[in-house]
Amino acid sequence: MSEVVNVIPQTSQPSARHFNRLFLTTLVFIAVLLTVAEVVTQLQTRREAERVMVFKMASAQRHHSQRLVSKVLQLTRPAERLNFQNNLSEIKKLFAQFETNHLHIEQGTVPGFPVMLHNSDSVRIRFQILKPFYLGFRESIQRIIQLADQAPNPEKFSAEVDLTRLMQNEKPFLDKMDDIVQQYTRETLENVEQTRLIGFVIYLFTLLALVFAGWFILRPAVNKFEGVIVQLVEAETRTATTNRKLLSLNRALKETRQQLFDATRKQYQQQMDEQKLRTSYLVAGQEEERKRLSRELHDGIGQMLTAIKLQVESFEKSLTNETKGTKNLTVLKNLISQTIQETRNVSNNLMPTVLSDFGLVPAVKMLADTHDKDSKIDIIFHTNLSNTRLDKSVEIGVYRIAQEAVSNALRHAEPHQITIDLFEKDNYLHLIVNDDGKGFRIHRSRKEDSKRPSQGIHNMNERAALINGKFKISSAPDKGTKVQVSIPFKLAHQEYEYTQVDAG
Repeated sequence: MSEVVNVIPQTSQPSARHFNRLFLTTLVFIAVLLTVAEVVTQLQTRREAERVMVFKMASAQRHHSQRLVSKVLQLTRPAERLNFQNNLSEIKKLFAQFETNHLHIEQGTVPGFPVMLHNSDSVRIRFQILKPFYLGFRESIQRIIQLADQAPNPEKFSAEVDLTRLMQNEKPFLDKMDDIVQQYTRETLENVEQTRLIGFVIYLFTLLALVFAGWFILRPAVNKFEGVIVQLVEAETRTATTNRKLLSLNRALKETRQQLFDATRKQYQQQMDEQKLRTSYLVAGQEEERKRLSRELHDGIGQMLTAIKLQVESFEKSLTNETKGTKNLTVLKNLISQTIQETRNVSNNLMPTVLSDFGLVPAVKMLADTHDKDSKIDIIFHTNLSNTRLDKSVEIGVYRIAQEAVSNALRHAEPHQITIDLFEKDNYLHLIVNDDGKGFRIHRSRKEDSKRPSQGIHNMNERAALINGKFKISSAPDKGTKVQVSIPFKLAHQEYEYTQVDAG
């Protein structure tokens, strides 16, 4: 691996830096040339645009002079005397525009645009030649306008002398304006040719710079890069061989790691299965012990208390004349009856015989029915299951979870109503115990949970895990509590029905 690291000799680094400097210098030179070309082109284009605008005004000036002459001629015709004032107003308007345009053309400006064209000496000389004819033309127009304004009516208007002078100045004025327009055209063509020549020179310099970069920079660099590529190809060949070996080792390492992972997972699963089996045996032993205690309470102590109650009742009949003794026996009999009932309740809580004899649905129904009738708490049981028997562990686990949830609600939640839902849906057996009590805040973190442990919730969760169920509890202060258990189970030949029992 070490022989692949240093492929390019250290002596090549200065040459690379030298090539980089030359290449950057060439690029900067080309960029400067292109920038200069762009700036010159923009300036020339702007100058030509200004020249074209002035040229356009100069061409329009000839048209204005011809229109002025035409309108003056109409002013002197008898047939146009009805339109005398209209023609006079139009002459004044055209003359004002004529004077303004001529002043702007002579100064090289355009009204309404930021144009400032510096006229050449040739153009200024031609304007000097044009000036006498322009002044004569202008004075004639001014004199005609003045005479027209002073005339009392169109019939009294007469301007033969001024009209003659106007016609004498028109032809030279137009000729000199044509000369100025042609000079503008010649200068425009000269500037275009100059711009083309500058662009061609910049193109030659750019081409020379590219040739210089190709011959003195790119060619040596390509030669050096070819040598580097040869070394890289050799290094790649050695690296590929090393990579194949590493891939083989990596594959073997992955297989070993996978085997180790599988063995660890198998061992962990085995430990979990053993732990689950031990817990299942422990719970089964607890249930058997509950069953034995329940049977002994029911068959032993319960029968003995019943016999005592019968003896007391028989003794009570023989003491009918003794009022005080009868009263004491009545108290004793009630106490024995309460003891018998409590013994039955304890026996039923340890292991309800209806669960082992008739199944889960009657047992949960009895759990709701045996609630204290004098209490204001209603326990309602809903189900869509028939009396189909389930697996013994499932029946015991679901019943114990329901029993624990109802017991917790009665002891802590202070509810008005408890609802028990037992139903089958989507191949799952669902148990939901919901109360409308005061609820509590569920601690999500282990640190908070360790401060206020709940053995009842822990027991329900463990019992659900033993029967492969999913346990969920949701609660909030003043929002009640909901305990839900879902067990994967498919009932065979299920007859759906819905019953509702009010055990309140």
